[in-house]
Amino acid sequence: MKGLLIEGVTPGSIAAEFELQAGDRLLAVNGHRMHDLIDYSYYTSSEQELLLEVARQDGEIWELEVEREQGEPLGLTFAPPAPAGCRNNCIFCFVHQLPKGLRKPLYVKDEDYRLSFLDGNYVTLANLKPAELKRIIEQRLSPLYISVHATNPDLRETMLGKQGIPSILKQLQVLAAARITLHTQVVLCPGINDGPELERTVTDLAALYPAVQSLAIVPLGLTKHRQRLPQLQPVDSDYARAFIEEWGPKAKTVNRRLKEPFLFLADEFYLKAGLPFPALREYGDLPQIENGVGLVPLFLLDASKTVRSARHLGDLRVTVATGVSSFPFVAEFLAQLGDKTGLTLIPVAVENRLFGESVTVSGLVSGGDIIAALEGKDIGRALLLPDVMLKEGEGVFLDDISPEELGRKLHCSTATFDSTPQGLYRVLKRLN
Repeated sequence: MKGLLIEGVTPGSIAAEFELQAGDRLLAVNGHRMHDLIDYSYYTSSEQELLLEVARQDGEIWELEVEREQGEPLGLTFAPPAPAGCRNNCIFCFVHQLPKGLRKPLYVKDEDYRLSFLDGNYVTLANLKPAELKRIIEQRLSPLYISVHATNPDLRETMLGKQGIPSILKQLQVLAAARITLHTQVVLCPGINDGPELERTVTDLAALYPAVQSLAIVPLGLTKHRQRLPQLQPVDSDYARAFIEEWGPKAKTVNRRLKEPFLFLADEFYLKAGLPFPALREYGDLPQIENGVGLVPLFLLDASKTVRSARHLGDLRVTVATGVSSFPFVAEFLAQLGDKTGLTLIPVAVENRLFGESVTVSGLVSGGDIIAALEGKDIGRALLLPDVMLKEGEGVFLDDISPEELGRKLHCSTATFDSTPQGLYRVLKRLN
């Protein structure tokens, strides 16, 4: 039986008129068996006449003939597909570097092309079956987000820790021929997939433009929990500076040749190097922003606009938590905003004790890290926390501490804000 478990029915919808309920199962649409949310979206997207096969909670099977206006939704909601597990053993895998004692979902590695299409998750395609490749093409699952790392087959097998995997370049060529849009990334491991190997990878992927729409180069992340794992060289400030000096001009050359922004260096390179960022216009329509590419230039533009439009708010003292890498530009923004609003805004760079000092991004700061950084300090009216530090939908830090618990331990009130200058300013106005 299986099919899709209905989680909700929109009141007044077609499904409600047919008296469907949460707990029923949608088995088929026009004879096509339902395996996941993608099947449902694909087979209900265009047809105006639908034949639904539904299993009621009492076991009764209904066949429902539906006639609807073009594009009219049925009013059914379903759970997203459970992610397929990753069978790779990447030498730089962040999950392998997690300390013990965190929430169980954090240790789950997913490698699911469906979540690449639905949520923008990066996948390697190393475990993709021929039938799944065929489905991607038939159902037009586009765009997809692909972790390439290297187009050299032997090197890629070494990096993914798996032998006998399909050629990524051949997979991408098949998808490109089918006009599937692809966004790609390379996790850069110094001394392994940089140098001539990176030149080869960039050249191979640029040759598939415009099907391959973008390529981001991002530095590997290393924690202090790498016992019994391969020895890897970190991307430190010297490496980042040399890398930008070499690849900043090369990226411009590639982009000029393609006449569109294509090749991007992650913000973290510039933060580690202490070098100025490219102009925001060089990031195009920010296709890799969820991958940490262009976030800081966008923040700086928003910060400038926010300061210009800000008004006097009073004389409150407020503390704002941030990661170590973002501290310099956040501190500058808070100084300017404080001058304009009259508020005393204290930025605190929270050192990452959970993963180690080499991990500097705000999104991996734990509640325990913040307690260690602020215990015994004058926080003022409130401690403001960027929402990027919290798990979406759950509102807790990586170590399961909630903002409320954080406030109790630090004897202060807390407030979260959308991790943008405007988001912070909106919260400050509410505190006033």
